[in-house]
Amino acid sequence: MVFIYITCKNKKEARKIGLVLIKKRLAACCNIFPIESIYRWFSFAKATKNKKEKIVQDKEIVLIVKTLEKNFKEIEKKVKKLHSYTVPCILEIPIKRGNTDYLNWLKREII
Repeated sequence: MVFIYITCKNKKEARKIGLVLIKKRLAACCNIFPIESIYRWFSFAKATKNKKEKIVQDKEIVLIVKTLEKNFKEIEKKVKKLHSYTVPCILEIPIKRGNTDYLNWLKREII
C-alpha cells in the first residue's frame, strides 16, 4: 500500500480527481485536507525568456490517495491530465505496516 500525496488548487479539483480514481478503481479511498503552502516559484516571461522568481503563499488542498504501489504510474498519468497546475505535486509515500483488516479491504477495492 502507498499514499499518493497531491496538492490541488481547490476542493473542486481535488474532488474531481479523487472521484475519477475511485470510479476507475485505481484507489480505495481519497482524503481531502485544506492546507497553507509557502514555496519559491520560477516563471518565465515569453517575450524575454527571463526567469522571474517569487515566493508564493497560498491556500491549497491536499488529496491523499490510498492505493497500491502498482497503480502509481497510471494515477500520475490521470492526475496530470485532470490537474490545473503546470507542475503538479504528485508524491508516492510507502506504507510499511497497517491494520491488516484495512489493508485487505483496500486490496479488494482496487483492481
